[in-house]
Order: sequence, then C-alpha cells, then structure tokens
Amino acid sequence: MSSNGTEKSHATLRYTSLRVSIFLGCLLVALLLGHFGIIPVSGQAGVIFLFLLAAIASAPLSYVLLSRQRDAMSAQLTTKVSGMRSRTVERIAAQNAEEDAADEAARAAAAPRN
Repeated sequence: MSSNGTEKSHATLRYTSLRVSIFLGCLLVALLLGHFGIIPVSGQAGVIFLFLLAAIASAPLSYVLLSRQRDAMSAQLTTKVSGMRSRTVERIAAQNAEEDAADEAARAAAAPRN
C-alpha cells in the first residue's frame, strides 16, 4: 500500500492522535504556567481550571492546525457511510424481491383453487 493510501485509511486515527497531542501540549503549558506562578493555582479546583484552560486553548488550535487531517477524515467517513448505505439499499432490494416472489408464488398457487 502506498503512503497516500495509508494516510487515507488511518485518517480518523491520525486526526484523533494529533488532536490529543495538541491538548496534551496545551495542558503541559498550562501546568508549567501554574507551577511557576504565572497562573495562580490553588488546590484541586486550580488543577481543574488548568485542564479547562488547556481544553479551551486546544480547540481553536486544533481547528486551525488540523484542517487537512479533518478533511481527510471526513472524506474517509463519507466513503464508508456511502458504501454502507449502498449495501443496505441492495440488501433491502434483494429482500423485497424475495418477498415479491413469495407473494407471486402464493397468488399463483391460490389462483387455480378459485
């Protein structure tokens, strides 16, 4: 498989891991700022505040920095969903054809009796 094919097949994993990495980087920065007293942190509520600060800071960074990965993930998911949808439509059509054939056979068997 080529490098491009591998990237396409693992787009969701790549996007998720990069998103988590950006969050962890923001968390590290927030914890360092709290440790050196640049951001006042007091107790457990302060640590929760730092986690929230990291989450809020990582969201716009992820939005801007990961647009290509998000587009690749979207294309991958769209392909999978359309494939599942077409297989479902084919399966339903086959089931309907079987039911129609069974109905026609039942009608044909009942017709001579009348």
